[in-house]
Amino acid sequence: ALLLAAAALPLAAIALLIRLDSKGPILYRQRRLGFKGQEFEAFKFRTMLLDAEARLADVRAPQGGFFKLKDDPRVTRVGRWLRRFSLDEFPQFLNVLRGEMSVVGPRPLAVATREMDELVREFGPTARKRMNMLPGITGLWQVSGRSDVDSEQRFALDMFYIERWSLGLDLEIILKTVPAMLLGKGAY
Repeated sequence: ALLLAAAALPLAAIALLIRLDSKGPILYRQRRLGFKGQEFEAFKFRTMLLDAEARLADVRAPQGGFFKLKDDPRVTRVGRWLRRFSLDEFPQFLNVLRGEMSVVGPRPLAVATREMDELVREFGPTARKRMNMLPGITGLWQVSGRSDVDSEQRFALDMFYIERWSLGLDLEIILKTVPAMLLGKGAY
């Protein structure tokens, strides 16, 4: 309860900044795949313009396929700052409280973009092992370079985590998450 009270003021400040920066809801909700492939609604602070989904095809066209654009024109000014320090992820603690996510684990896959199908196509049926544990807010690849880690490295780090999971590994990842957030390196 004390931790929740301490977080209330910074979270309210973030909500106000989002509201002042651009029109639209403060929270962004997206269907994700969780434990055993169950769908759930993941929460994040909204970091993009309202018509971001409509603009997606235009932004992706020159790049092709699935990617994370370093200077995505759909991201708001406040959104860029929130992403840099991973503050946009804080509402996912609601998903943890609801039992849909864990603090540490592989990131939840988006339903709309069929990320699971993409992983199976690229890496084979082994990719389905991701569904054997709760997805997490942070994970091994997030503390190993974040968005600078390519899809092969992400997959390898997720598989390493899944196959060697322990409380000690979770603690190590949590301890590495704080400096990764504060430094903002590799986040976009």
